[in-house]
Amino acid sequence: MDRRTFLAASGAALAGRTASGQTTAPPKKAKITSSVMLWTLKGTFDEKMEAAARSGVQSVELVGEHVNWSDTEIDGVKKQARSFGLGMDTIIATPNWKNRPVSMVDPAQRENFLNDVRQAITFAQKLEIPQIILMSGDELPGRSREEQYASLLEGTRRAGELAAKANVTMIVEPLNGKVNHKGFFLTTCAEGLKLVREVDNPNVRLLFDIYHEQVQVGNVTRTAVEATPYVAVYHVADNPGRNDPGTGELNYANIYKSIQKAGYGGYITMEYLPVGEQVGSLTKALNEMRAALSTT
Repeated sequence: MDRRTFLAASGAALAGRTASGQTTAPPKKAKITSSVMLWTLKGTFDEKMEAAARSGVQSVELVGEHVNWSDTEIDGVKKQARSFGLGMDTIIATPNWKNRPVSMVDPAQRENFLNDVRQAITFAQKLEIPQIILMSGDELPGRSREEQYASLLEGTRRAGELAAKANVTMIVEPLNGKVNHKGFFLTTCAEGLKLVREVDNPNVRLLFDIYHEQVQVGNVTRTAVEATPYVAVYHVADNPGRNDPGTGELNYANIYKSIQKAGYGGYITMEYLPVGEQVGSLTKALNEMRAALSTT
């Protein structure tokens, strides 16, 4: 099936699914926008986009799916997203950062990193995507933490300057170093918040991954509320397992209510591995999020 046939068929199927009441359409206007990281869904890119649309989510995040797309393919993806009523909100600056010399904590790799940022900005502008994720990279053996942090700070500042000129936002993402990303440098949202405050650029914000913060530190609600003025995206998954919210130890209803009460107005993105059928799982997670937000 070619893309045009796929879009026609899936669009008709989506309309029928919505009419039958099996999915919940997103609100037309919302201060907080729902999103999903596509890598967490199964299937081809087209199938993932359809699954996201069926769930009632408003937007999608990409990682490195775009890196080999031609201008024609980019136009096709934008049309596909519009046909499903989906926005696209995020890509990563340094795809495959683990295996390439683009670390932000190594001054010797600064130009490689900034070249990736420039390329990501070009893709973001073509795709009409407003946000680009920055990854610190892994710790460097034999270098002090202070030295590496200074390099991270300088790289973030330089990326922020490029972002300001291009009217996009760089979002810095801490990852846990205990379970999923051993050896990663920036492992806590408290330090990520410190970094963003020191950069002091409205085009640089924090990506607060609730799952990673819970694994690394805990005390999520207090830190999430403190960080709210500097956060552009919250990522959602439960712990342990990185599965559906409600399957682990995190009280997501309270977290949602707390950040909304603190004035949050950005994206809340599902980045979890569904335990069951993915459309039903994602629909349930979104409905629970919206129910919590509507009672605040």
